Amino acid sequence: MAVRAMCGAIAHRGPDDEGFFDSPSAVLGIRRLAIIDVAHGMQPVFNEAGDVVVVFNGEIYNYPDLQRELRGRGHNPSSDGDSACLPHLYEDHGLDFFEHLRGMFAVALWDARRRRAVLGRDPVGKKPLYYHQRGSRLWFASELKALLQISEIPQTLDPVAVDLYLTYQYVPHPHSILRDVHKLPPGHRLVFDDTGLRSERYWSLEYAPSEPRRFGHGRREALRETELADELRERILEATKVRMVSERPLGAFLSGGLDSSAVVAAMARLSDKPVATFSIGFEEEAYNELPHARRVASLYGTEHHELVVTPDIADVLPRVARMFDEPFADASAIPSFYLAEMARQHVVVALTGDGGDESFGGYVRYANFLAAGGKRRYPTPLVRCASAVGSHLATNPPRNRHLARVGRVASRMAASNPADRYAQQMSYFFPWETRKLYNPEFLAEVIGNDPYQRMREPWTETGASDTVNRLLACDVALYLPGDLLPKVDITTMAVSLEARSPLLDQRLVEWAASLPGYLKVRNGTTKYLFKKAMEPWLPRDLIHRKKMGFGMPRDEWLRGPLVPLVHEMLLGPDSQVSTYLYSDEIRALVSRHEGRGSDGARLWALLMLELWHREVLQR
Repeated sequence: MAVRAMCGAIAHRGPDDEGFFDSPSAVLGIRRLAIIDVAHGMQPVFNEAGDVVVVFNGEIYNYPDLQRELRGRGHNPSSDGDSACLPHLYEDHGLDFFEHLRGMFAVALWDARRRRAVLGRDPVGKKPLYYHQRGSRLWFASELKALLQISEIPQTLDPVAVDLYLTYQYVPHPHSILRDVHKLPPGHRLVFDDTGLRSERYWSLEYAPSEPRRFGHGRREALRETELADELRERILEATKVRMVSERPLGAFLSGGLDSSAVVAAMARLSDKPVATFSIGFEEEAYNELPHARRVASLYGTEHHELVVTPDIADVLPRVARMFDEPFADASAIPSFYLAEMARQHVVVALTGDGGDESFGGYVRYANFLAAGGKRRYPTPLVRCASAVGSHLATNPPRNRHLARVGRVASRMAASNPADRYAQQMSYFFPWETRKLYNPEFLAEVIGNDPYQRMREPWTETGASDTVNRLLACDVALYLPGDLLPKVDITTMAVSLEARSPLLDQRLVEWAASLPGYLKVRNGTTKYLFKKAMEPWLPRDLIHRKKMGFGMPRDEWLRGPLVPLVHEMLLGPDSQVSTYLYSDEIRALVSRHEGRGSDGARLWALLMLELWHREVLQR
């Protein structure tokens, strides 16, 4: 049976059990990682009549409340766990039942009476969901590798997806790297019935309207900020508490950064025994945060585990490419995988600090964007000059790395609106760079695609009216579900480890969105309110130290141990990307970087694209 083969391809996501529903009209399959209601929480789950059947991946954190409400309304869920609630919620609320779930999930439901299939994805996109529809058939799965088991699904490269990937380092929804396979956007449901297929948004994040910035340090304002900081700590504690419910061993990732340290501090306050914490570092000091992680572990008396990563990088890269199924150029996927692999030796569930930056304004790029003008345009003569420089370099791409950098800066300055400026700030390849990279046949496929339109949509559609919240809205819409959350989900589930993110709790995210931007980024200080809230929990110097991020020595590796692999993969006779990208342009980029240029991010993106061709598409 095809669905069994699909489930077998993603057995790592659920090594503890499998279940199937098979009828003439619908077939569902599930692989289970047992964490809650281990003994009785098998899937699929049914309503009492047996005509509504559900499978789902993830966790529903408000399931105790849902269980009480359902039993109070006369329902009889088949177990006391979270999955058993779903068919009964659908009976009571129909397609709106997703709005009653607090958690991370990808849900698939078959309503036999209405002959209707319903898929849904959690609000911020913590759990992935791919699908392919052709005629009267709908295929779906948590990972693309499951759909690759189906011979009737065309495995055709989507040039627009490649164009978006080279821009952003990931393929944003609703695209996938394959032309006929799509990703369901976060906060959406997909309904498939006799009328056809339709995607509907059921959740959106409402940002605060513009609020005048307070100047000075008046007593009333200081009191308000203190009250909000106190409330934030309480909300973090509550979001952490519901994520500590587990019948399997549980711990936390601890990078030594502010977000993961805050989660560990909350866990320590809620636990009657030492929290298990896990950290990794590198021999290169610039990328090593282990000393900071040790401080937090010592402060809270955690059961601390750490690993210094000295990977066989040329060996691990193909493995990472196979994990992700799509080209994925965030190099921090490598340390993320090593961290997950180490943690899985001790626990089955790990809490993470993901999401704090996107809700509370933690990236330096937000402060830089404000400092560079935010909504304001640069002076008109400067814009005209930058536009002329950018236009010239677009038609005469520079070989010199310094001129290339000038061209990128000029393009940012000449951008016609702030959404485009932010898109360029987030770009790896600029459009004028990719258009010179593509051969004529490939260029004809993407010529109408504007990759920056993906950034303009959340910028203009959000209710936010201050610049900081607009930037956050863009990252919640694109960067978070396109990059950060797939990185965590794929690397943890590859080793059968469940990652939970208290700072991405729906209620906390919605509360954070209600705050004005000046409480998030103020006078160059990022995460202003969050840092204030953490002062009772963490040392002041740790709170205010320079943000490092979860990086790795990518550029150094590309000039050192990875040079032979780069030349073989990208410049050798078997290069797949050279069938649609100009080899001379690739060679120039390789030469620039090896000559101490700053092209590591773009070179890495091309390398991961080539590895995807060889490790996924050709297998």
